Amino acid sequence: MIVDVLVEINIGKKDKTFSYIVPDNLIDKVDIGKRVLIPFGRQVIEGFILDIKKETSIDLKEIIDVIDEERILNDELLDLGKRISDMTISNLVSVYQAMLPKGYKASKKSNVKDKLVGYLRVIDFDKANSFVNTSKAKKQVEIVNSLLSEDIESKYFNSQTIKSLIDKGIIEKYYKEEYRLKSDLNEKVVHELNPYQKEAYNSIINSNKDVVLLNGVTGSGKTEIYMKLIDDQLKLGKEAIMLVPEISLTPQIIDRFKSHFSEDISVLHSALSDGEKYDEYKKILRKEVKIVVGARSAIFAPFTNIGIIIIDEEHSNTYKQDHNPRYNAIEVAFLRGKMHNAKVILGSATPTIESFARAKKGYYELVKLDHRANNATLPLVNIVDMSKEIRKGNRLFSRDLLLNIEDRLQKNEQIMLLLNKRGYSTYLMCEECGEVLKCPHCDITLTYHKTSDMNRCHYCGYAEKNNHKCKNCKKDSLKLMGYGTEKIEEEISKLFPSSKVLRMDIDTTSKKGSHKEIIDKFNNHEADILVGTQMIAKGLDFPLVTLVGVINADTILNLPDFRSCERTYDLLSQVSGRAGRSSIPGKVIIQTYNPDNYSIKLSKNHDYEKFYNEEILIRKKLYYPPYSFIALIKVGGKDYKYSINEASKIGDYLRKKVDKEIILGPSASSLSKINNIYYFEIIIKYRDKENIIKLLNEVKLLTENNNKIRVEFDINPSNF
Repeated sequence: MIVDVLVEINIGKKDKTFSYIVPDNLIDKVDIGKRVLIPFGRQVIEGFILDIKKETSIDLKEIIDVIDEERILNDELLDLGKRISDMTISNLVSVYQAMLPKGYKASKKSNVKDKLVGYLRVIDFDKANSFVNTSKAKKQVEIVNSLLSEDIESKYFNSQTIKSLIDKGIIEKYYKEEYRLKSDLNEKVVHELNPYQKEAYNSIINSNKDVVLLNGVTGSGKTEIYMKLIDDQLKLGKEAIMLVPEISLTPQIIDRFKSHFSEDISVLHSALSDGEKYDEYKKILRKEVKIVVGARSAIFAPFTNIGIIIIDEEHSNTYKQDHNPRYNAIEVAFLRGKMHNAKVILGSATPTIESFARAKKGYYELVKLDHRANNATLPLVNIVDMSKEIRKGNRLFSRDLLLNIEDRLQKNEQIMLLLNKRGYSTYLMCEECGEVLKCPHCDITLTYHKTSDMNRCHYCGYAEKNNHKCKNCKKDSLKLMGYGTEKIEEEISKLFPSSKVLRMDIDTTSKKGSHKEIIDKFNNHEADILVGTQMIAKGLDFPLVTLVGVINADTILNLPDFRSCERTYDLLSQVSGRAGRSSIPGKVIIQTYNPDNYSIKLSKNHDYEKFYNEEILIRKKLYYPPYSFIALIKVGGKDYKYSINEASKIGDYLRKKVDKEIILGPSASSLSKINNIYYFEIIIKYRDKENIIKLLNEVKLLTENNNKIRVEFDINPSNF
């Protein structure tokens, strides 16, 4: 018997399988979709079995071992991987790797193993009872008495005492596998749907559409509807996948799901340790759970009988992976939904323009939920023109915001402050010569972080100690310019010294469990003010938050991206939705230098449909999605001239092959240099999906042997 094995090591940039003989002692263990250990040159590596042949050969090497007891890639996932590889112009091996947590990836070296815990048990009950009745060794009698009732973990006993009992043949030590992620079960809570939720729920279950867009205002109780829909599928013996966009959302969502569904849940997201991910995946493979809750990669959960897939906050760009393979979890959900004949539910208060357009056209079922749960009202929104405030000497905080913070603190209520920039200062500039401190490897300014006194690049990770000296004129004249969440936290703490302030951004949530720790502290009112980036804007529910302040609403608006107004509206609407979610009315203060921009003005009245009508007209005029699809080709290399020449060749090749599609570029990307690689972009606006995907795969084949450049493909990029 011969197996074809796909390995992580690519020859050139191509997918390639290698054939191996299966020795007789492993024939019964071999199956497609399992990992095997193989000799590869002088190394021993892992690979996926993709094919099994009955023929034999004397010229091939033998596989060393079969790693998995069960298939980790079933037939559906193997087929899905091939389709994603084609759709994203990616290597198949990279897609299969993306589907799996680290402990299951076929790699050169994998060290995540089962967690085995030692336990003690009685092996001879007659001898044990006799020993208890006759022995004078009090400690040993106490241990045996305990073990007569139940097996106990061996670490709780003195090793010499245990050894003596083992030698007497009364007890033995054995090992059993335990999962690393412990479950803190809450008392089961089942929420009854209110009349508006019931109406939305009935519309969903009565729809004959494969995809339903649940457009519910913030705080309308979409999660209760999700849980009711999952309940229905569990009663039919089916499985459910629930995706959330941010790791920061998972603690609250998981707590709510566990209090409703008990232990029938597996959790998959990047904040778990490698061992925890390994265990959670094993639960699914063993069919011990029927619900998976997690971020983007949870869409690949190896279920075999999916009844429903739910994507919460579907407008979030985190569902699109920004490195190879550049898959969109929502598109993967549609594929899996069709394979399983399962409904896909997209939920959001601010759906993407593309999703809402498809719902308006009737491709999706549009279900609206316009009322907040518990009769709570939407918050009052105030827009402050910061250009006027600066003239009054208020640079960071408007007078209106400070007065409202003081008022809420006096009432013992809570405040959330959003600024979508981390760090202490946005950049450093020399007051003498005007030089701006930049990353030596990227075309980007360094951001100053005060807690570590470091200047950091948020793209390549470069960091240097801040010495306050200009590299150009050598004078000690670097000045901090702009501000980030770290600066806001410091200034708020100075202005309100008796208040407790927490900060939630990438820098404060890098440690395991830090998301949950911050959320729990704020939820328990151990802090009065929460400062954060966009990770605090979605899905979080704090009953005592009655004031939300947006420090600068223009951070996304100023980006060179056709979605910048949509993203601004989304962020403002979502963060506004954190205020007044209980019986106490909420207020939102938005600080901006562009008070007349339609995305900011319309967020004041929570009028998504009016915003959609404005935005869709602009999209139509400029031939942007949903009126076209977009493909982005990035060509990068260390040699500037060579890279632009190769990018031009690709552009010329594309123009010869298409008639109606729009080809733009090549031009330097918005960040023309990252980690010493120069990047150039070619943009395609198109309608004919099938033809463009075929054409881009041709470009991949033509360029994959050129090691002087890297060519990356991004279909419908999230950032553009």
